[in-house]
Amino acid sequence: MRFNDLSTPLSFLSTRRSSRPRDLIAPGPSDEELAQILHIAMRVPDHGKLAPWRFVIVGREQREPLQAMLEMAYRIDRPDAGRLEIEAIEQFAQQAPTLIVALFSPRDSSKIPLWEQQLSAGAVCYNLLAAAHAMGFAGGWVTGWAAYSDAVRNAFGDTHERIAGFIFLGSRDGELEERPRPDEEDVVSVWTP
Repeated sequence: MRFNDLSTPLSFLSTRRSSRPRDLIAPGPSDEELAQILHIAMRVPDHGKLAPWRFVIVGREQREPLQAMLEMAYRIDRPDAGRLEIEAIEQFAQQAPTLIVALFSPRDSSKIPLWEQQLSAGAVCYNLLAAAHAMGFAGGWVTGWAAYSDAVRNAFGDTHERIAGFIFLGSRDGELEERPRPDEEDVVSVWTP
């Protein structure tokens, strides 16, 4: 489909930005809206049609078990964790109305290079955020220690997988200030042989 008026999609693309998950409030996407967001998210470049990614939805009723699992995983490497560290884990588990754990699930038996599969996993996470934005929601894609913890990964996936990120969705609590963006002359060049 080609847009006749490019101002609408360009405006959309130029206003998409991440929100801090702790600032996201209800309402989040309904089950039907979330299904549509995930359907759109999967429309990304995917060399070999491998779908080297998958999603795990953590419902509101699962936030307490999530919190307990995260605390247990954190204490594996930090048995003497302090009160503030544990409170940060509690806040992480409880923030935003909707939480999706995105997993990079490579297809090792494929001839498609691992790097291309990783790029597809990153694209699916971004497209999820873009779809949520198009539906009027805000989102934040975060990693942190939990994305690199084997214990946390094992709670959501298999040993060959990696957590690509925790994607939190909800509504904005106020307007976001624009963050600094790179200057084009610092990141764009023209190849001259």
